[in-house]
Amino acid sequence: MIDMYNVCQRLVVHEGLRLQPYFCSKNKLTIGVGRCIDTNPLTAEEERVVGDWKHGISKCSAMYLLRNDVKRIYKDLKKELSFFNSLDQERQYALIDMAFNIGVWGLLGFKKMLNAIEKGNYKLAAKECLNSKYAKDVGIRAIRIANTIETGVFSL
Repeated sequence: MIDMYNVCQRLVVHEGLRLQPYFCSKNKLTIGVGRCIDTNPLTAEEERVVGDWKHGISKCSAMYLLRNDVKRIYKDLKKELSFFNSLDQERQYALIDMAFNIGVWGLLGFKKMLNAIEKGNYKLAAKECLNSKYAKDVGIRAIRIANTIETGVFSL
C-alpha cells in the first residue's frame, strides 16, 4: 500500500482544501480536497460520518473523504493497469495524482504515456504527460507529476 499520509498531503497542495461547498473550474459542486459531489457523491457511510456537508465540513471530514478517494483510485489503478504494482511508490503516486484530477478513465486515455511507463521509458512518459491538454490545464502540477514520473522523486 502507498504512503497515505504523503499522498494526501501532496493532493492538498495540488487541490487545495475548502471546507465549504463550492463550484470548481468546471462548474461542478465540490468540497474538501477536490471531492466532486456531482460525479462522486458521498456514500451512505460517508454521509453518516461527515454529516450535513451542505453547510460545511471539518478538516477531519475532508481528510476522511480524501483517504476514501485515494483508496478507491488506488484499487482501480491496480485493477486497470497490470504494471501498477511493479512501480515504485513515487510513480504510483504520480498516476494516483493524475487520476484524482482527471479520473481513472481520463488517465487510461494517456495510452502513449502509460505504454512508456510500462516499458520503463520514464523520460518518454514524462514527455507524453506534458504533451497534453491535462498539462495545459494544470500547469505546474503537471510539471511536478512529469518530473516524478521521469525521476522517481517528487519535489515541490
